[in-house]
Amino acid sequence: MHITYKKLFKLLIDRDMNRQDLKKQCGVSSASVAKLGKGENITTDVLVRICTGLNCKLEDIMELVEDDVSNEIPED
Repeated sequence: MHITYKKLFKLLIDRDMNRQDLKKQCGVSSASVAKLGKGENITTDVLVRICTGLNCKLEDIMELVEDDVSNEIPED
């Protein structure tokens, strides 16, 4: 399983915001925004800042999804 931030980027679109707006409104660094875009791990502090800045809950910006096992090579 892994975390995806697709909900965050959909929320930004719905609010007519871009990544620069996210950085300014939530006090998030460029590096953190880049990690979000790549689906990489970020600190809970950053997630809290985003939720506070956008007045939303964690489940509004991220979700846990199953890994796609159809592309994995089976082990012997």
